[in-house]
Amino acid sequence: MEINAIDKKEKKLIKNKTKKWSERPTLIDFVIAVFMLLVIVVTLYPFLHVLAISFNNAVDTARGGLTIYPRDFTLQNYREIFSGNNNWVIAFRNSILRTVIGTITATFTCSILAYILSRKNFIFRRPLGVILVLTMYVSGGLVPTYLVIRNVGLMNSFAVYIIPALLNAFNVIVIRSFIDGLPDALEESARIDGANDLTIFFKIIMPLCLPVLATVALFTAVGQWNNWFDTYLYAGSNVNLTTLQYELMQILGNAQSMTSSQVHQLNQTGGQVIRTTPESIKMAATVIVTVPIVIVYPFLQKYFVSGLTLGAVKS
Repeated sequence: MEINAIDKKEKKLIKNKTKKWSERPTLIDFVIAVFMLLVIVVTLYPFLHVLAISFNNAVDTARGGLTIYPRDFTLQNYREIFSGNNNWVIAFRNSILRTVIGTITATFTCSILAYILSRKNFIFRRPLGVILVLTMYVSGGLVPTYLVIRNVGLMNSFAVYIIPALLNAFNVIVIRSFIDGLPDALEESARIDGANDLTIFFKIIMPLCLPVLATVALFTAVGQWNNWFDTYLYAGSNVNLTTLQYELMQILGNAQSMTSSQVHQLNQTGGQVIRTTPESIKMAATVIVTVPIVIVYPFLQKYFVSGLTLGAVKS
């Protein structure tokens, strides 16, 4: 008994020593940590640099050498944007509305079509699937799209932001792959209880598809928020339909026609002249249109990886 007890203690001691040695960081762990630190620095530095320029005095920025923090803090660049352009309030409202409404409607329509294409007893499943994939490689082009939108009466209408974006082939395929990975027994048991397709979709499929729906919603929201070309083509003449990205595009376009040495006088108070430069205005506008989507992204990030990977695992 004593020998067995000694053997157990020695085995436990050896196991603890082995575990401690295995938990010690190795050279590979150190290299990985350094590499990830470099990735973080490379990723964050451009955004912090833009943020520093937007809050820095424009004349001081022209001296150069600015890194990730403002040397001469000021809000004048933001005052110039909002005081010189009254469309920013309207643009901010339209960007939020098109992002929220467009994301909800597009996610819903894509999930409905994905559920239909995932049904094995649907006779047009394969032809519709082929047509859907073809749209990812072949498009009608800009001119036919413009003519269709004009002929159906969507020009200078808020609906032009919503209706053309209701369906996205890639998002449909992602959702369908996720639904195909769900157990068939769930649907079979629901049908035995008398549930129809709508009941199965809303009460069984959609709750289980929350990760992939959140991923698709993130894709759609980023696309809606960043899109300015549809405003330029279909609603550029209507001031009430302007968006933040369109206003930023106009600022960038105007700034590109100016040299960095040109200075725009804002106002003069008590003999002190407050100035700004195109570079500072561009950076401030970039921060304004970027911050909202950056704030929203962390809340959906946890669904991002699971939503894309779980659909590839078949039950």
